[in-house]
Amino acid sequence: MNQKIDKTVLVTGGAGFIGSHLVEKLISVGLKVINVDCLTYAGNWEGIKHFESNPLYEFKNVNINNFDELQGVFRFYQPNAVFHLAAESHVDNSITDPINFIQTNIIGTYNVLQASQQHYSKMVNKNFKFIHVSTDEVYGSLGLSGKFSEETAYDPRSPYSASKAASDHLVKAWWHTYNLPAIITNCSNNYGPNQNQEKLIPKIIYNAINKRKIPVYGNGKNIRDWLNVSDHVEALLTVFRVGVPGETYNIGSNNEISNIDLIEKICGIIDSKIQLKYKCFELVEYVTDRQGHDFRYAINSQKIRNELGWQPNINFNKGLENTINWYLDDFLGT
Repeated sequence: MNQKIDKTVLVTGGAGFIGSHLVEKLISVGLKVINVDCLTYAGNWEGIKHFESNPLYEFKNVNINNFDELQGVFRFYQPNAVFHLAAESHVDNSITDPINFIQTNIIGTYNVLQASQQHYSKMVNKNFKFIHVSTDEVYGSLGLSGKFSEETAYDPRSPYSASKAASDHLVKAWWHTYNLPAIITNCSNNYGPNQNQEKLIPKIIYNAINKRKIPVYGNGKNIRDWLNVSDHVEALLTVFRVGVPGETYNIGSNNEISNIDLIEKICGIIDSKIQLKYKCFELVEYVTDRQGHDFRYAINSQKIRNELGWQPNINFNKGLENTINWYLDDFLGT
C-alpha cells in the first residue's frame, strides 16, 4: 500500500455507473480517492482503468460484506470522508433474487457504518463525513401530482427500494445513536455515459441499433424524473463540502417524462443520426407490467438548492443527445 496523505476519501462502489463518475470528479478537485469495489456485474473495469496511473487514486478489490478486509482499508488509509454507493440497484433483479439486495444493501451498509464509526471514534480532529447515496424509490409511488420532499414518509414497494430504505434508516440510527456525522442523499433516475446495459436508456439504444425488441412495461405511462450523472456528482461534491451532518438532501432536476415518451424521443434522435432500414420506434413491444411497478417519481430538490447552493446545469434534451452519442460510439465502435 502507498503512503497515506491528507484529504483522503473512500468511495464504495466506485466502479459502478455513478461511482466511476464521482471518482473522476473527486480526483479532478485534488482529493485522494480509495475505490472499494468487488467488481460484480454492475461494476465496470473499463470505466475506471484509466485512473490506474493517477497518484491520487487507488483501487481495493474488497467486498463490503467482508468486514475484516473493509476495516483494514479504513485503518490504513484513515479517510476523511466516505461516499457509500456500493449497492445492488436493478429493480427487476431484486424481484427475482432479493437475497443479494438484502446482503449488500443492508448488511453491507451496516459493515460500512461500523467500520466508519470505529474509525471516527479514534480520530483526533473529527474531520469526517459519511455520505450515503440513496434513491427516491424509498418514498414509494406518486400519483399525477406532488413531489417527494425530505419529509415524505417512506413507502418502498420493491425488494430493492425496501433494502435501500433499510439502509437509510441504519444511517440515521448511526447518526442519532453514535453521532456519526452522516448525510443521506436521495436522487432521481440517473442517466449518462457508461451505464450498465440493463438500465432503461442504454437498453433502448442497444436494442434499437441491433433491431431487437424494445420492451415496455404495461402501457408505458409510468413517469420518471431524470438527472444527469454529472449534475448528480456535482451535488454530491457540494454535500461533501457544505452539507450538514444529520440532514437528508433530495437531488433532482425536474425532468419528468413517461417511459414511452422517453423511448420515442430516443428513437427519434437515433433515427436522425444513423441510417437504419427501419424506424426504431417500430421495435417497441409492450410486455406484462413489472410486479409492484411504481407509477411516478418526482423530486422536490429545493432544500439542496436553497441551503447548499447547488443547481443542475445540464439541459435534459442536450444531455440526452450527448448520452446517445456516447452509446452510439461505444456500441458501434466508431
